[in-house]
Amino acid sequence: MSQILIALLPDFALIALGGVLGRIVPTEGWAGIDRLNFLVLFPALIFVAASSRQPAGADLLVIGLGVWALQLLGFGLGWLARGLGPDRFLDFAGLWQCAWRFNTALAFVAISPLPASFAAPMSIALGLGIPLANILAVGALSRGGALGLGQTLRQIALNPFLLASAGGITLSILGLRLPDLVLHPVTSLSQAALPIALLSLGAALNWGAILRIDLFAAVFCGIKLVALPSAAFGVGSAVGLSAAHITVLTIFAALPTSSAAHILASVFGADKRAVSTLIAQCTVLGCITLPLWIALVAA
Repeated sequence: MSQILIALLPDFALIALGGVLGRIVPTEGWAGIDRLNFLVLFPALIFVAASSRQPAGADLLVIGLGVWALQLLGFGLGWLARGLGPDRFLDFAGLWQCAWRFNTALAFVAISPLPASFAAPMSIALGLGIPLANILAVGALSRGGALGLGQTLRQIALNPFLLASAGGITLSILGLRLPDLVLHPVTSLSQAALPIALLSLGAALNWGAILRIDLFAAVFCGIKLVALPSAAFGVGSAVGLSAAHITVLTIFAALPTSSAAHILASVFGADKRAVSTLIAQCTVLGCITLPLWIALVAA
């Protein structure tokens, strides 16, 4: 547990630094930073993660179906809380995505105390989870922005996160690798994505609201940090999945929501401050719940 908490300290330091810089850098500057992260840096991170390891057939089937079922469960449970959320659907859609999105970087931190063999199935979970996460998020945000069906489908199909994850998992399945001349700059860009996203998150954060968790935030944090991992562990054990598959799916389900939710909310015009606050609340609580889930599955 202490290892995960220590590993999270640099992330919290960057969020705090972003809070300081938010008082210095104009709002227009952060809008440009969010756009850069959306179009270039986060797609590079997603592509590198999705293409890093060639998956086994059994892992693809079990992990893929499990991840998609968990995300759809989060989607459905989040919708049940619609009446507790903001009146404007676009603002609700920005918050709604926090019920099924996941922190990619924290996934690798979470499995670091476990055997090295767990890294490959976790990479599969991330690679297969990212496309559906973005299809659901972009679909909800596009509809919240009053786009027509054709425009919504176009937003989903051309979403940089979706294109990056689909390209990465395709290369991974085919066992292909980009030439180093291309892969090296993409990897360099991917390394910049998380620090910049955390700075932007801190700049947009309503710091006074982090500990003032209302009923809506409590429900969403409960969905992401308790209900989904409980379903993964309970159903996985009931149907007789292997210990490795149960472990990966439970840890995946228990991950706090991703800062990518803040980026998408900003791009589509939703209330990004409310999304940033919910992300921070979920991450703080996740520092308590995630080590407990890891201890349970590793027992």
